[in-house]
Amino acid sequence: MVFAYYHRLRKKDRRVYDQSDAQGTIGLPPSPHYRECTNALCAALQSADRKRVETCCVDLARLVTTALKVPAARIRVLSKRPSHHWGELHGLYESGDAHGPAMITLWMRTAQHKRVVAFRTFLRTLLHELCHHLDYTHLQLAESFHTKGFYRRESSLFKQLMAEPHDAPEPQRTAPSVAEQRIAQQALREIRRRLDKS
Repeated sequence: MVFAYYHRLRKKDRRVYDQSDAQGTIGLPPSPHYRECTNALCAALQSADRKRVETCCVDLARLVTTALKVPAARIRVLSKRPSHHWGELHGLYESGDAHGPAMITLWMRTAQHKRVVAFRTFLRTLLHELCHHLDYTHLQLAESFHTKGFYRRESSLFKQLMAEPHDAPEPQRTAPSVAEQRIAQQALREIRRRLDKS
C-alpha cells in the first residue's frame, strides 16, 4: 500500500519513494545520553524558555547525527507557530546548499492559544524534520518523501531516544524533579564537552 500521491510521481521519483518506503528503521548505537537529552528537553519546555529549548534540540539532534556520522543540521526554535487557512505549521526542514547547511525550524507555542507544545508532540516534530535530514545524509535518497517507511523511521527514532538505559528504572512521573533537571543539565554539559573534543 502506498499513499495516493505516489501515482502522480514521475517514474524516477517513484523509485526514490519505494526506496524510502522499504526502510523502516534507523538504528542508533546504544547510549544512556539519549534519554538524558530527552529529559532535558522536557524540562526546558516546561520552563517555557525558548533559548533553552533550542539548546536542548541542538544537543539531541547533534547526538543523533554524530552517532550516524552524518553532517549536522542547524536548528532554530521560534515562538508562535505560523498559521493560515491550511492550519498550523509545526516544523520546517530546508535542505542545505552551497550557501549553508540544512536548517530545521521548530515552533514551541501553538498559534491560537500560544501554549507551549506538549513534550511528546514537540519531540516528534523535531524527529520528523530530522528524518528529512537523515533521508538525504544517512540514506542518501535523492528526495525525502512522506512514505509509510518515513513514518516508521520517525517512530523508531522516538522509541530509541525515549528508551531508558538498562540499569535505570522507569520513572513514575512525566515531569522531572528540580534535582533531575540539574542532573540532566550537568549531563548535557558533559555531552557537549565530549562532542566538542571529538
